[in-house]
Amino acid sequence: MTSMSTADLEQLVEGSDLEAKLAAGRDGRGELPSSFFETYSAFANTDGGVVLLGVEETPDGKLVAKGMTVPAKVVRALWDGLNNTQRVNTNLLREQDVETLDVEGKAVIRIAVPRATRRQRPVYVGPNPLTGSFRRNNEGDYRCPEEVVRRMVAEQVEDTRDAHILRGFGVGDLDATTIAKYRQRYQTRSPDHPWNSLDEKEFLCSIGAFGSDREAGIEGLTSAGLLMFGKLVPIKDSFPNYMLDFQERADARPDSRWVDRLTTDGTWSGNLFDFYALAIQRLFRDLRVPFQLRGDTRIDETPVHEALREALVNTLIHADYTGRVSVLVVKRSDLFAFRNPGAMRMPVETALRGGVSDCRNRRLQDMFRYVGLGEQAGSGIPKIQSAWRTQHWRSPEMVENVEPYEQTIFTLRMASLLPAEVVQALEQRFGAAFDQASEVQKLALVAAAVERSVTHARLRSMTDAHPRDVTVALSSLVQRGLLESGGAHKRTFYFLPGERPGAEATPVSFELPLPGLEDGTATSMTRSPRNGLSFQHKEASSQHNGPSFQHKEPSSQHSEPDATLDPEVAALAEGLRSRKRAKPEEVERVILALCRGGFQTVPTLARLTGRGTETLRNHYLSRLVADGRLELLHPDQPTHPVQAYRTVAGKGSSGC
Repeated sequence: MTSMSTADLEQLVEGSDLEAKLAAGRDGRGELPSSFFETYSAFANTDGGVVLLGVEETPDGKLVAKGMTVPAKVVRALWDGLNNTQRVNTNLLREQDVETLDVEGKAVIRIAVPRATRRQRPVYVGPNPLTGSFRRNNEGDYRCPEEVVRRMVAEQVEDTRDAHILRGFGVGDLDATTIAKYRQRYQTRSPDHPWNSLDEKEFLCSIGAFGSDREAGIEGLTSAGLLMFGKLVPIKDSFPNYMLDFQERADARPDSRWVDRLTTDGTWSGNLFDFYALAIQRLFRDLRVPFQLRGDTRIDETPVHEALREALVNTLIHADYTGRVSVLVVKRSDLFAFRNPGAMRMPVETALRGGVSDCRNRRLQDMFRYVGLGEQAGSGIPKIQSAWRTQHWRSPEMVENVEPYEQTIFTLRMASLLPAEVVQALEQRFGAAFDQASEVQKLALVAAAVERSVTHARLRSMTDAHPRDVTVALSSLVQRGLLESGGAHKRTFYFLPGERPGAEATPVSFELPLPGLEDGTATSMTRSPRNGLSFQHKEASSQHNGPSFQHKEPSSQHSEPDATLDPEVAALAEGLRSRKRAKPEEVERVILALCRGGFQTVPTLARLTGRGTETLRNHYLSRLVADGRLELLHPDQPTHPVQAYRTVAGKGSSGC
């Protein structure tokens, strides 16, 4: 039996990958809680996690071992339930995933639930996946909407989502000019290929844009063909939420509007191939091209050009076009960001390592590859990482979100790996301790300063050091007092002393506009570090001739709260955020204080208060608006995608 100290247990915090259950039973001897399988389903359908049985969470959020006298009975009930298809549809656990711990004389059962693969999801409780599938959100399990479950089922049974034959659609729904441009590029790249001599329909069949279902006796356009070459109206007839959006923004301020935008507004075909051609030109614009020769041939493109092309193609071929989020590409002077609807088909860590490909739209992938665009061996992301390393820029970041809608965000920041200003500030703060740190440790400290926190996975993505060396580096920094840690297990994060970030510790440096946005005014910001360091990234990129970028203090009403809050209000929010439970009147008081200086969005309030967005909307914001204590930024559109709230003058609590 493995031992664990009470102190080690108290360091753990319930969250998105850790759940504690008392499991005492009626007689106190131990019993498998009926809610266990909901948590099992939620962890499996999200990102995995650990369940501790025989542990209680105290009102102040600490975990305390209560133990059980007959743990073997609980373990037996666990395996019986996992292997009973009437209880749960599949068993993902191995024997080594279930362990009984001795916490200073008290028996605690530790159960490590892995993330289910695409072919295993949904993992559900009971006989019906539509009503028995759960996902994890912060520290709670929530029942998946039917739409999400159906998408999981489709992902499970369909290796490619774009091969469907579309009934009622034909060649007349395609844009002839787009097809001609594609064929010209194809012929230029492969002038001797026999497909060049085919007529239009035969050519479309050969590349997968047109197909037949022999069993059903039908033929027609495939989903891939319509998306790649279609006219906008037929595309939206088949994919009602379809939207492509490119935005070039002048700077990182939240209220910054675009200086150039390309979207599906009816002024061009609206299909993927034309979007690629138009967007890639805009991405390349302002990139300085160094004069290079390869033999007698001038090389006009750099690894950065290749990385941007790969990122754009990856976004288009991995998107779930049945999802509710638009495809969005953002260009700023300090970064490029790519968002596609749909969650990852594999863990983020696996995708970043490369070597494995599980494309959602394999026919689209083929069509781009036929004209020399994109990889098909899982090497695309490593190629992007390599290009960014050649510029000594910060490693690319990939974030998978399932709320409010499934989406994947890939961010390429043109920020120095070790900005001189940050290094100087850390040297002043830590003195010789920083100078004596190893390169991996210095990188961890800089990342914590710039990104507000750093995780083991994030640091691994920034260095070639062995994972064990990364673990040792982080542990050493904590022991020496140069970093503090929070969270648990895969969600452990590290931050500068006294500068613990908010409830969601994992840094997301780029917040993209919300789905359905028409006016482009959604929040889009880089979080400012809360470490009191005053620095600006002033160095100009060697290949980007746009203005040098700076981390500026936002001045709009949608301000970055962490950097601009009144210290007293910040202290109130921090106090609330650090506790799971609080009286409703206290939560209301903090919300009113946060909204007193200007309009705040729900995601911002959730981050600052440590409460879920739905909890805030349903239990606090709607009531405060009805009581006349909060006003809406968009009063005529209560469900506006970027709705924000401001305290009505004279209505804020005097206690704030």
